[in-house]
Amino acid sequence: MDQIQAFTQQVVNNVEKVIIGKREALELLLVSLLCEGHTLLEDVPGVGKTMLARALAVSLGVQAKRLQCTPDLLPNDVTGVSVFDQQAQGFTFIPGPVFTNILLADEINRATPRTQSSLLEAMGERQVTVDGVTHELERPFFVIATQNPIEYEGTFPLPEAQLDRFFMKLSLGYLDEATENQMLINLGGVHPIETLQPVADGNQLPELARLVWDVHIDETVREYIVRLVFATRQNKDLILGASPRGSHALYRGSQAYAAVNGRDYVLPDDVKTLAPVILAHRCLIHPESALRGLTTNGIINEIIKTTPLDLGEV
Repeated sequence: MDQIQAFTQQVVNNVEKVIIGKREALELLLVSLLCEGHTLLEDVPGVGKTMLARALAVSLGVQAKRLQCTPDLLPNDVTGVSVFDQQAQGFTFIPGPVFTNILLADEINRATPRTQSSLLEAMGERQVTVDGVTHELERPFFVIATQNPIEYEGTFPLPEAQLDRFFMKLSLGYLDEATENQMLINLGGVHPIETLQPVADGNQLPELARLVWDVHIDETVREYIVRLVFATRQNKDLILGASPRGSHALYRGSQAYAAVNGRDYVLPDDVKTLAPVILAHRCLIHPESALRGLTTNGIINEIIKTTPLDLGEV
């Protein structure tokens, strides 16, 4: 797993030249990349969500495109459109921004449900079908979507089916005082993103993703993952628990997280670290429970505390 650890550390160290004080979130983002998943960044404005996506693309040396989501955005603005070519007397397909390696869907919840759904096939199957013709997407293909959790006017909340397509949901949060002071020093001249250089070959990601499968998960840890997911389905405060896709994501993510940390085996703590960011957005809380101040993150953390690693502990 040394190859995976070296790759991720190179990328994380480089992105930290732009996004400081968020190493844990950066490593989790790399876990999502290694699992060929997609990430939803939900946070208040100005914490560096867009800059993070840019810095990641530059560090990997891959193509990146930004899609600014607005209510008037159409599905064809995302996937592409077939245009009639008079000279060729036939239709020519003009690819949309989804044909890239890293797609930043900024403020995704400002797009209409119809436009949001145009990303489902691309995120789930890495292909786009336009006018009955299927077009394969290049690998790696990684969607980073952002949304603002406090400004809901003119937005369209992502439906559960769309949320389930995201491998994990992250939040960057504010910096502490010392780190924010250092950020101001760093931004005193040329912005660091302008001088950032590629440090890794992003085209290696599909091969590294295959290596992740070699990370060993003990039977006890695998059964623990299943118990955590089933506990979300049986929790009285949740209308909807995590899906089987959530089980698979937690299993695969734990392997990648172990590899990022230089191990060829998964620890229970790997599962506990990833469970909130992989399972919480796949669960739907009862309105009454939300009124009592409960959150899906809090419920998942409580499930982690109360679910035994081994049934012999019960």
